[in-house]
Amino acid sequence: MKYAVLDFETTGNQSTDEIIQVGLAIIDHDSTISQVYSSYVKPGVPIPPFITGLTGITEEDVADAPSLDDVIMEMVPLLDDVVLVGHNVAFDFNFLQQALDTCGYLPFTGRILDTMDFLKICFPSLNSYQLGLVSAEFGLSHDRPHQADSDAVATALIFLKCLDELAELPLITIQRLADLFAAEDSDLGWFFDALLTERESQAEQTDDAGFVYYRQFAMRNEDWMDILPARHDADENPLAKVSFDQFLDQVQGNLKEKLPFYEEREAQKIMLSQVEQAFDEDKHLLVEAGTGTGKSLGYLLPAIYSSVKTGEKVMVSTHTINLQEQLRERDIPLLTEAVPFPFRAAVFKGRQHYLCLRKFEHKLSRRDFVSPKEDSITAAQMIIWLSQTETGDDEELNLGRGGDFWETVASESDSCLGRSCPWFRKCFYHRAKHEASVADVVITNHSKLFTDIQAGHQLLPSYERLVIDEAHHLEDVAGKHLGLHMKYFSIIHTLTRLFKDSRTGQLANLRLQLGASGAEKASGWMETIDSIYPALLEIKESWDKLSELLFGLMTERSDAAPGEPGQFVKRLLPAKRPEQWETFGLLENQIHVTISEVLRKGDRLVAEIKEEQDDYGVDGLLTDISGLFKDLGSERDSLRFFMKLDNEETVYWLEGNGHYRSKSLQLYAVPIDVSEQLKNYFFDKKKSVVMTSATLTVDKSFQYMIDQLGLQAASEEERLLTAILPSPFNYREQALLVIPRDFPSVKGSVGDAHFVNTLVDSLAESAVATNGRMLVLFTSYRMLKQVYEPLKEQLSAHNITVIGQGMDSGSRTKLTRRFQSKDASVLLGTSSFWEGVDIPGDALTSLAIVRLPFQPPNHPLVEAKSERLQQQKKNPFTKLSVPQAVIRFKQGFGRLVRSSRDKGIVIVYDTRILDSYYGKYFLYSLPGPKMEHMPLSQMVPRITEWLEPMENDAETGAAKGE
Repeated sequence: MKYAVLDFETTGNQSTDEIIQVGLAIIDHDSTISQVYSSYVKPGVPIPPFITGLTGITEEDVADAPSLDDVIMEMVPLLDDVVLVGHNVAFDFNFLQQALDTCGYLPFTGRILDTMDFLKICFPSLNSYQLGLVSAEFGLSHDRPHQADSDAVATALIFLKCLDELAELPLITIQRLADLFAAEDSDLGWFFDALLTERESQAEQTDDAGFVYYRQFAMRNEDWMDILPARHDADENPLAKVSFDQFLDQVQGNLKEKLPFYEEREAQKIMLSQVEQAFDEDKHLLVEAGTGTGKSLGYLLPAIYSSVKTGEKVMVSTHTINLQEQLRERDIPLLTEAVPFPFRAAVFKGRQHYLCLRKFEHKLSRRDFVSPKEDSITAAQMIIWLSQTETGDDEELNLGRGGDFWETVASESDSCLGRSCPWFRKCFYHRAKHEASVADVVITNHSKLFTDIQAGHQLLPSYERLVIDEAHHLEDVAGKHLGLHMKYFSIIHTLTRLFKDSRTGQLANLRLQLGASGAEKASGWMETIDSIYPALLEIKESWDKLSELLFGLMTERSDAAPGEPGQFVKRLLPAKRPEQWETFGLLENQIHVTISEVLRKGDRLVAEIKEEQDDYGVDGLLTDISGLFKDLGSERDSLRFFMKLDNEETVYWLEGNGHYRSKSLQLYAVPIDVSEQLKNYFFDKKKSVVMTSATLTVDKSFQYMIDQLGLQAASEEERLLTAILPSPFNYREQALLVIPRDFPSVKGSVGDAHFVNTLVDSLAESAVATNGRMLVLFTSYRMLKQVYEPLKEQLSAHNITVIGQGMDSGSRTKLTRRFQSKDASVLLGTSSFWEGVDIPGDALTSLAIVRLPFQPPNHPLVEAKSERLQQQKKNPFTKLSVPQAVIRFKQGFGRLVRSSRDKGIVIVYDTRILDSYYGKYFLYSLPGPKMEHMPLSQMVPRITEWLEPMENDAETGAAKGE
């Protein structure tokens, strides 16, 4: 086959826009790039500035360029008898057809392939499918992104890389892919059919080393039952006569050999001994460990020592899946090499993160696809992923829009056949569960800790010692799990999976199979199924109506970004229900009665068929269906619990966003105070709980956390140890905090014209002084929006890009990545940017904090907690608002210095930090940066002076060729 890889640069993406550059790379039959054609094209319209900004193509470049007629005349012979390839090819193809038509040629009628599809299928775990990032990932030189010839060559090289990847796959996987796309009359189907024919004609197949073949899939995972504990054949305990210090000496010796840069840090040393003491003396520990203290090793080493020495498992829990992955990918492999005896650390996540192979096989054989094109590509991704993954964990997959697909094939307890499943020995969830049961240390997450409590401790292996990392999130997660959190789609997904229309949904599948089975009772069963359909539609209609009414109660919050969850909020008070609540109650009752009727019929139907039939296909289906009925039952009960609004200890509220209106509805019913439950579940029951985070203290005191987490009793009984670790960074040398003391103040979440103008001018001057590389943190989206356009305008003259959350499209990760890839840029972010964003090195030089991060006092949970404190004659502002804001402020500050070489500036524009009695709590809680306040006019000269040594270092480094 011969391929032509095409890329156009245009004046925009509307059909009326014009081509300004063409790039065409020809891939010959021998898979080499034999020719590259490129040319500027003279457009009949001016090039918009943003296109010049994106592509670097200016009016001068195209002034003397050939006309479209001339360029097309040269291109047409190259397009003869080729397969057209492009990255997001539909865009280039539309422009090509239009150009051919305009210049009087026949349209292109050949095959068309999209490298986006190929990348998703062949590399299911890539973080991004954007051309520049993929080129970097593959180590391909792509020196001029958004220039047509460079893009075309990069796309051609990527396409060849995909072809190489396909050549390595075993024949059975290619057969699966060809079969998957055969049902579609598409060019992708044609490609895989041709590939299969070619592969089947080869006398010798590729080397199948490392694959396990099972039920027509090529996989990597062996039977999990063969996994044994790490020291199953050891006669004695390797730590029988070894003290913790001796164990540490050995490990650190090995680490020094492995890592030439490894140095023992004072803070890590303190943490190791504190965690070991807590484990040894059965005490709890609060330990604040900032960035760079090496806290993962600080708790993992004592955890390994304790579990191996005592034979009792240690559980480690993180808040984010990211940190769980980091431990799996980085820390555990390192320790596996450094610890002088074998040990096992297993990662165990919530069940929905693991693929259910039975459901996946069923979905493929039935082609049970909601949107055929997208679902086929997701299924193809997963077929190839099965030949690579050992965990079956969805975090390894870049599913893009395939999230709905995943929900239908994820593992669930209600639809699990257990030992009677033909996939049982290969099951990813049971593998993870078994690995956790034979491991010394199990790494899980806060959500799973609480799901385990709710499931009566059936999910996690039993444990007596627990490490909670990112512990400042524990209270929040506890509230959500010990309370109720329900979404509009919770009910809709269950309904749609039962029945979408007469062809899609598990009930429709069952009806189809019963019809084909010829069983004598089949027609009666099919009638029952037919009678359930209208009831499900009725439930959906009532729920849609109720959701709209509930959404209508909410008002928009002024400080949230559009589309953010919680942009619309409404607290519901048991004592003061909305007037229409009775009408809502009637709708809820209707939903309740209809669901109960469906469950009665459905459960009886499932039981009858199970008794009569023992066909595996139906068996799996029946299990899925009864699982969905169970889900529907618990959703019915949750909705009733919420609508009753009758618990004084619970705070009830609604959330939603403006983009999706009632479809974004979320219902919350959360305990006002979880400290008592945390005390009962953890601090009274477990021998030792270690809690760590970079932000646990306020003004060097742990009291706020002790109160929130229910540690008061442990503290009084002297069962609680605390430690604040010294920072390994020299903050006085590395960070300067400046406060312009004459900066105008602002009330509320919107700034007046004087405030906004002063802020924009100051941010622009500071950004020029630091050459961009600036993160600006806002507490209100409205203010971010006020600043975005004028700041963009001021900085465009200095070639500094402004990226705004909610203003530029993309997730937090995408925006952060864009910020890092551009040398001179300023990133404006609200709430979600205050923590968890890691931008090490030179990409971030200055951090501006516009307002102290107080939570909006009208957030339902904050409101309820404040009322509770008032009843106890305590001041909610000093007991709750200030500590919460200080912890958030410390998280924000922590974005700046991420390594011992980072140096930078923090500007705090909120003068309350100087003028108010509580300002000192913010300043004293920081890890000791140099702090100065001055008039606004002196700020930029001071910043420039402070950064000068840094600029000089960079220049000297460059001169030395470093």
